[in-house]
Amino acid sequence: MLREVRPAVVMIVCLTILTGLVYPLAMTGLARVLFPRQANGSLIEQNGKVIGSELIGQNFTKPGYFHGRPSATTDTDPKDPSKTVPAPYNAANSGGSNAGPTSRALIERIQGDVKALREENPNTPIPVDLVTTSASGLDPEISPDAALFQVPRVARERHLSEQRVRALVASHIEGRFLGVIGEPRVNVLKLNMALDALGAR
Repeated sequence: MLREVRPAVVMIVCLTILTGLVYPLAMTGLARVLFPRQANGSLIEQNGKVIGSELIGQNFTKPGYFHGRPSATTDTDPKDPSKTVPAPYNAANSGGSNAGPTSRALIERIQGDVKALREENPNTPIPVDLVTTSASGLDPEISPDAALFQVPRVARERHLSEQRVRALVASHIEGRFLGVIGEPRVNVLKLNMALDALGAR
């Protein structure tokens, strides 16, 4: 019996070492050599300090900044560890709300967002990504339409011309990967950094 069990045990150990240790370490090492910035999280620095990542959104709420998509991520309630509380863009708890189209809470949240956006820019259609969350809850990008929708508010708060803010948005639109994959998009953190660089508040 030992003669029959030993090859199976040896194979499991060998494959575990090969696929669970050697292969991941080799791929990590290769990625660090070929794509060092991406392998280290695509971090964005400002004045020598890491302020975020290109890959994870941030919760910009001030009216003088462009806002990202709503985020459904949560965290443990500090007052009651058995419950959760909203924690937008919580990278430690990535995920959507799993709320469906019949969810009363989801409907009320979207209706509230739509109302606020209509008051902000009454005569412009509301881009869907300004009221819907992504599957991860961490999406760092919005559509060009979503960025342009926010131009009047940002320009007003920053005391800048709408034309200047529109030009800034246009300069930060990233096209499809290889011209065919994905959709045009705007990275919210990069756009807000460029906005801060203009100086007006």
